Amino acid sequence: MNINKIMKQAQQMQEQMAKIQEELANKTIEGSAGGGMVTAVASGDGKLVSITIEQDVLAQNDKEMLEDLITAAVNSALDNAKNMAADEMKKVAGGLNIPGLSI
Repeated sequence: MNINKIMKQAQQMQEQMAKIQEELANKTIEGSAGGGMVTAVASGDGKLVSITIEQDVLAQNDKEMLEDLITAAVNSALDNAKNMAADEMKKVAGGLNIPGLSI
């Protein structure tokens, strides 16, 4: 076992992960609720980018329903962003189960 080789590989993996994290900040993914009545967009680094609400939902004047739809859409978008980030990181880690490396 060559420790220098292992350290070099670890450094390369760290650099690749940093690059992917930068790229994820520029990627977006959607989540929706109510059959698309409310759509949330999140970035790959887990930040909410936007929310779109269909006019029909607003016309119903049902505050609680709207709040529930927004919450569900945002949670869906953030879950999708988390999964996208985890998939990208797995590509770098090569499927390794590295303690402390979770997204």
